[in-house]
Amino acid sequence: MVEALGPFMPWLHLMGRILFALVFIASGMNHLMKLDEKSAYAASKGVPAAKAATVISGLMIVAGAAMVLLGWHRFIGAGLLVIYLIPKAFMIHPFWKESDPQASMNEMSHFMKDLALAGAALLIAFYASQPWPMSL
Repeated sequence: MVEALGPFMPWLHLMGRILFALVFIASGMNHLMKLDEKSAYAASKGVPAAKAATVISGLMIVAGAAMVLLGWHRFIGAGLLVIYLIPKAFMIHPFWKESDPQASMNEMSHFMKDLALAGAALLIAFYASQPWPMSL
């Protein structure tokens, strides 16, 4: 089956990178364009220096996603995403602190999503030394 997809494999790789990176590019741009709103939310979750953290995290994820998308310094790009995602999961989505079951379930979904994306970014970092089709 994989052999039949041979000519499409570079395109599948590129599409996977595009879909993965879009999540972070959109989120990072949202951090920067809605800075007051996003930093207020971060502050409500106990993030220190919330405004600076929001700017830094927005820049980190846009840069990291762009690197993965373009296949340029992809180990660094994936690393930036992991450095963002792991603390975010624990600081922004601490589902274990919620007393309301629905709020807890919502936070747990976001927590697990962040861990899954961090896992995907770690896989990207692992394969960063291999040749990537359609990359810089």
